[in-house]
Amino acid sequence: MPLFRPVLSLFYLLPIIFLPSFCSAADPYASYEFRVSYITASPLGVPQKVIAVNGNFPGPPINVTTNYNVAVNVWNDLDENLLMTWSGIQMRRNSWQDGVLGTNCPIPPKWNWTYQFQVKDQIGSFFYFPSINFQKASGGFGPFVINNRDIIPIPFAQPEGDIFIMIGDWFTRDHTALRADLSSGKELGIPDGVLINGKGPYQYNATLVPAGIQYETIRVDPGKTYRLRVHNVGISTSLNFRIQSHNMLLAETEGHYTVMQNYTDFDIHVGQSYSFLVTMDQNASTDYYIVASARFVNESLWQKVTGVAILHYSNSKGPATGPLPDPPNDFYDKERSMNQARSVRQNVSASGARPNPQGSFHYGQINVTQTYLLKGEPLVTINKTARATFNGISFIPPKTPIRLADQHKVKGAYKLDFPDMPLNRTPRADISIIDAAYKGFIEVIFQNNDSIIHSVHLDGYSFFVVGMGYGDWSEDKRGSYNKWDAITRSTSQVYPGAWTAVLISLDNVGVWNLRAENLDRWYLGQETYLRIVNPEENGKTEMAAPSNVLYCGALQSLQKEQHHGNANSIFKGHSKLFITLLMALLNVAFLLS
Repeated sequence: MPLFRPVLSLFYLLPIIFLPSFCSAADPYASYEFRVSYITASPLGVPQKVIAVNGNFPGPPINVTTNYNVAVNVWNDLDENLLMTWSGIQMRRNSWQDGVLGTNCPIPPKWNWTYQFQVKDQIGSFFYFPSINFQKASGGFGPFVINNRDIIPIPFAQPEGDIFIMIGDWFTRDHTALRADLSSGKELGIPDGVLINGKGPYQYNATLVPAGIQYETIRVDPGKTYRLRVHNVGISTSLNFRIQSHNMLLAETEGHYTVMQNYTDFDIHVGQSYSFLVTMDQNASTDYYIVASARFVNESLWQKVTGVAILHYSNSKGPATGPLPDPPNDFYDKERSMNQARSVRQNVSASGARPNPQGSFHYGQINVTQTYLLKGEPLVTINKTARATFNGISFIPPKTPIRLADQHKVKGAYKLDFPDMPLNRTPRADISIIDAAYKGFIEVIFQNNDSIIHSVHLDGYSFFVVGMGYGDWSEDKRGSYNKWDAITRSTSQVYPGAWTAVLISLDNVGVWNLRAENLDRWYLGQETYLRIVNPEENGKTEMAAPSNVLYCGALQSLQKEQHHGNANSIFKGHSKLFITLLMALLNVAFLLS
């Protein structure tokens, strides 16, 4: 997989830019074909089954520009159902494309399904991954980039190029074995390692790292500045990311530009994405280590859970040697990581996807219409099975997707009774979701009474992370909220024994998954959905179900036999335009060759 992309190849663009009938000329179309299959790989030196996209692990990047219409035709070559989701992509008015069980019926084995959506009013760094059956633990993920339109400048000098870095904890047992462990009540235990771009660690220590493991090498030129888009695509481990002897200038996170600050190391929690600008300003006497190591763990037991890649200057004179750069020394300073998180603030003067400044939405002056306190606790036993909960409810995925059930008036598909605060009652498994009011402005407090750090994620939205602190949340904590330049994002950490507060403007109609991004907790039921319906819907605030919608559950009888196609089939009637564009691009390529 090409992880360094200084210039997007013309030939890479050839199959993707079209203007189908439901797009305006101002909003081009990009289409992708994804074949999701098993391959055998040995990222930690042990042959195992991993999930590849188009034969690549990690999968290929999706690279588009604000307001592009995107079609991704996903072919399921696995032996079980599949859904792909697009973490951080808001799917404006179109939760039909979100790719989780509350919005979509899964793609059966040997079937294909085309996702069609617009990346409306978004920029930034995101990723995609398989959302069901614990499949993410075996791969299937890849980067998703939305570039600024040319008319809107980025708030920093144009970097030499993008470098995609996907980090995450990894087990040598595949997803089927891991989910079987969870289903039987077992803990997953300590991961076998950390991968960087699907590869194991460089042998920095012969005792900890066996010989023969393939490692990642990032090749750069001295004096140049690169944009590193770093994603934690792991299962449940927070990772500290650092580059030996190099500063990392934070520039963007999950679609929003930040106040630019230098860091020597940075904690990246499960499901989070960041952009750093890194200047290659060191001497080239040796290569340099790139490190992603486990956080908030007993380091003596977790020494092997460290990913190591190599930063190689084009004029480097030798390999990296010696010990790794030190991890944070904060055993006696539990506020260190939280203070770092609080330091991430929004660049309120920069333009994002639109020409108006990111700070023009004065969220701190808006009255809150509803408050939800969601408490996560250690695993509980429900029906003799270990389960994870929010407010004492362990979610059961609906057999019929929620809006599809609404459209066909399916009774009992879900319950609109999710409590807005913890209740003093026995935990239960249920299909309870949140009945959220369209155009409301809500406050959500995540209280983590578990012993591990949680990542929480909301599909369809970005939220303002206005506060976090240790102890139990109480109303007086609102006095500490950041009401001016809080970062806007879709995934936030909640430290153990602590709370995180977010504000959300409910302007995106649909059904949106609210979940623990820790894959084990999500699999065991720590999720729910926000159902947001416009009571005066006239077709302008929510799209209709797509013509290729899949049916399942109570509507299974409506599913017709599938006739296979590809993403370009949606361009029927535009072949003449395609040929014109193709010839024009080929002429440009010839002139530049």
